[in-house]
Amino acid sequence: MKYLLAFDQGTTSSRCILFQKNKPVVTYSLPHEQIYPMNGWVEHNPVEIYNNQIKCAAEVMSQLKISSNDIAAIGITNQRETTIVWDKNTGKPIHNAIVWQCRRTAEFCDQLKNDGLSDVVREKTGLPIDSYFSATKVKWILDNIPGARDRAKRGELLFGTIDTWLIWNLTKGKTFATDYTNASRTMLYNIHTLQWDKELLDLFDIPECMLPKVYPSCYIYGETTVFGSAIPIAGVAGDQQSALFGQLCFGMGDAKNTYGTGAFLLMNTGLVACRSKSGLITTIACSANGEVNYALEGSVFIAGSLVQWLRDDLKMIPTAQASERIAEKVSDTGGVYLVPAFVGLGAPHWDPYARGTIVGLTRSCKREHLVRAALEAIALQSNDVIQQMQADSNIRISTLRVDGGASANNLLMQIQADISNLRVDRPSCIETTAMGASYLAGLTVGYYKNVNEISDKWELDNSFRPQVTIEWRKNLISGWRKAIERSKGWETDIEQ
Repeated sequence: MKYLLAFDQGTTSSRCILFQKNKPVVTYSLPHEQIYPMNGWVEHNPVEIYNNQIKCAAEVMSQLKISSNDIAAIGITNQRETTIVWDKNTGKPIHNAIVWQCRRTAEFCDQLKNDGLSDVVREKTGLPIDSYFSATKVKWILDNIPGARDRAKRGELLFGTIDTWLIWNLTKGKTFATDYTNASRTMLYNIHTLQWDKELLDLFDIPECMLPKVYPSCYIYGETTVFGSAIPIAGVAGDQQSALFGQLCFGMGDAKNTYGTGAFLLMNTGLVACRSKSGLITTIACSANGEVNYALEGSVFIAGSLVQWLRDDLKMIPTAQASERIAEKVSDTGGVYLVPAFVGLGAPHWDPYARGTIVGLTRSCKREHLVRAALEAIALQSNDVIQQMQADSNIRISTLRVDGGASANNLLMQIQADISNLRVDRPSCIETTAMGASYLAGLTVGYYKNVNEISDKWELDNSFRPQVTIEWRKNLISGWRKAIERSKGWETDIEQ
């Protein structure tokens, strides 16, 4: 039986996973450099990302001793919003990739909001005006790289999110395309008409000729011969929509949270593009039946990377896995709250000027309290999104399916269940982002007959249920809200 090859290009690493049916068989990953040119700026090297992705794919095939003839299809899932502009003829990027976390265009976004454009942008794209999304990143490159805008107007430059960059290189420039889910994250795509929006392109002064064609997530984007014989690239989705699909959240109200570098909670709203009244995102979800499905989404910028910070920068824990053991040594945080607003706050607060804050410290505070406060911060940020999502949709989330590296932390998952007062279900395979991409590719080429064939494959590893009192929950969340307020607007307050 043939395999499905999933490219999972994330914020901190590139990975490839070989799947046979719904089982991951071999995994390999390589980290890539995180570039911080200035405070709040984040960049990646696009060439390094592509090369690492190819190395990972070659490695997993080598480990299993298979060739390209044994691969039925490739599915691609990727960090979204991250922006690359490259030369159409040479294939060389004209600047580093500007990462979704980067806040360099925050002031321009403020200007747009002050000009009264928030409603127009949200109505068309489902997105708030924020430097998180691709549009202002493309504009920044065209504004700041000498001659770039003129070259773009002449059709010499191309823009793409990471999926487009990978597809273009894998097909040796033959396919310049993206899918609905990634296009919906650019702040340039009308999610209702399914077209690049001319009014928005004019607003950001971005030539339409530099934009890729947009197709469904289940679609044959082309073939790659990089690994030998031709392999179809048959499924593409932004990482969070891919995880929603991989968690089999096909019904209205089905929800998942991916605990990766950030934490991303999505709820399927079916054919309805539910507009949030409180800062959540309306986005396009994956579909295998040709219909366009929508989702509500809330993004927490710092989640798993908070644990990395404790490990790598503060040297407070030896490994990410040790955070669970260390935090379990205390029953609570001793009143300490950690707000990890290192690059601002995402949904539902949307404050690019917020900064990280630790409050409630006393002389009795120990390392264990801070580590537990970090885990609680991940769950509390996610809970902010869950509460707003339920309020906006009038749908009660009773079960949250979870995935991503940090979901392996049992204490964190129990804290999430306690804080949010819902059941948290973790599947046996938490590689659901890559699995979603493999499902999409497999459905396209007939590796799977239909979604019913994969729906019975979801296997439960552990279920976490609330174990605390209403009073405990109320007090913890009340303190968190006070801590959040302390962090808001910090950057502007300091400047003044």
